Amino acid sequence: MCFSVSVGIPAYNEESNIANLLIAIMHQKTDAVKINEIIVVSSGSTDKTDSIVEDFSRKDPRIKLLKQSKRKGKVSAINEFLKVANNKIMVLESADTIPGERTIERLCLPFEKSQIGMTGAHPVPINDANSFMGFTSHLEWSLHDHISMRKPKCGELAAFRKVFQAIPDNTAVDEAWIEFEIEKKNYEIVYVPDAIVYNRGPETVSDFLKQRRRIACGHLDLSKRTNFEVPTSKFSAILPAILEVIPRKEPKKWFYFVSAFALEGMSRFLGYYDYFKKKDQHSIWEISKTTKNLDSHAA
Repeated sequence: MCFSVSVGIPAYNEESNIANLLIAIMHQKTDAVKINEIIVVSSGSTDKTDSIVEDFSRKDPRIKLLKQSKRKGKVSAINEFLKVANNKIMVLESADTIPGERTIERLCLPFEKSQIGMTGAHPVPINDANSFMGFTSHLEWSLHDHISMRKPKCGELAAFRKVFQAIPDNTAVDEAWIEFEIEKKNYEIVYVPDAIVYNRGPETVSDFLKQRRRIACGHLDLSKRTNFEVPTSKFSAILPAILEVIPRKEPKKWFYFVSAFALEGMSRFLGYYDYFKKKDQHSIWEISKTTKNLDSHAA
């Protein structure tokens, strides 16, 4: 069995990584999956993102650039992708990531089963785990991995059936909202741990708080609007994962561990503040600049 998929890449000022990402997608190793559309939606980019994508589109007809004249946010870009994509299976990848060489196929193979509606990849940070912020990123995604093995939670790279037209423009958590739409239609969500996607976590405390604050606000907003809760919002799901990753013998890592959870707690408090004070719903968010310098050799 062979089926075609459309890859969508929402982008805003991604000149540092977009070429590496397109190369990685163009050279994916596949047997049963055909990538016949690679659609970059550039939402008001002011750097070289658009010209880089246009250069690639002249070399590979699968690559298309959709330009939004002003920045409208990631969800608006995703909805543009949904409008123009021709296949029934959508692959959505963050522009500041790099997939492993067989990741797209591994992510899409579960759709051979008709009950599967969405799949999530396994994000792996390239940060130095010996630094505090690098440790924090590795801890965050290790927890994500452990939680997703029990109850899938999608992020950074996901695939889904095109069974809805759009998601609300005023959400900061696009993958979580797509999970809601998929489950609402009684499809199953599957985590694919060997579908590796590389990313870079925040390298500064301020960038970490900025990113996690937005996500906390978005998850609370989603819960209040739909009664849908992501697993990472539930203490009952988080606790078993914490017990699996907690440092046992290294005092330095124990200190990092406690400090990382203090940061996460602060970011959630700030996110809840944003929600209840209606200060900012983060649908168009300030970029965390230290997440953009992704090593092109990570994959």
